[in-house]
Amino acid sequence: MFPFRLHTGLVAPLDHPNIDTDQIIPKQFLKRVERTGFGQFLFYDWRYGADGSPDPSFVLNDPRYSGATILLGGRNFGCGSSREHAPWALLDYGFRAIIAPSFADIFQNNCTKNGFVPVVLSQAEVSELSRRAREFEGFSATVDLERREVRDGAGFRASFEFDEFRRQCLLRGLDDIDLTLQHETLIRRFEEERPAWLETANMG
Repeated sequence: MFPFRLHTGLVAPLDHPNIDTDQIIPKQFLKRVERTGFGQFLFYDWRYGADGSPDPSFVLNDPRYSGATILLGGRNFGCGSSREHAPWALLDYGFRAIIAPSFADIFQNNCTKNGFVPVVLSQAEVSELSRRAREFEGFSATVDLERREVRDGAGFRASFEFDEFRRQCLLRGLDDIDLTLQHETLIRRFEEERPAWLETANMG
């Protein structure tokens, strides 16, 4: 997992409430066994019409937001099923962070475990960012995880809270496997000292 400390990028506004994981990545695209390749199906039912052509009214099909890496969402973003494919799809599409008034708990946890940063700001602050993203072409913002702050180049500045353990994991680029491997010496010693009649793990 790549470390996340500070990221500045183009902002795309999608501030609808209760966007669930089936809208983020529809169930018919969950057959892949790897984490990559889901970005092309992100918000598929909204991005494309019944004939498969792009819907020009959807925000991610607007050329103004091409290459956006920060997404603005509405309250309760990521509700629905617990599929980890949702943050995989957002990351694979190119997003690095999402800003919303609130997130579904499981989605929020899945994000931090995959290096994707969910930032909670007030509804008023998210609405102001959305207004700027719509009014000013090329609007970008900075998500600063070290300072726990979102800011732009035109005076917007808002602080946010973030679980300290998860923040440190993101700053250092550590997922659950990396955290476990930090104790590899102790794990190996434990395995070597186990009684011979117990099955031992293959430590390579």
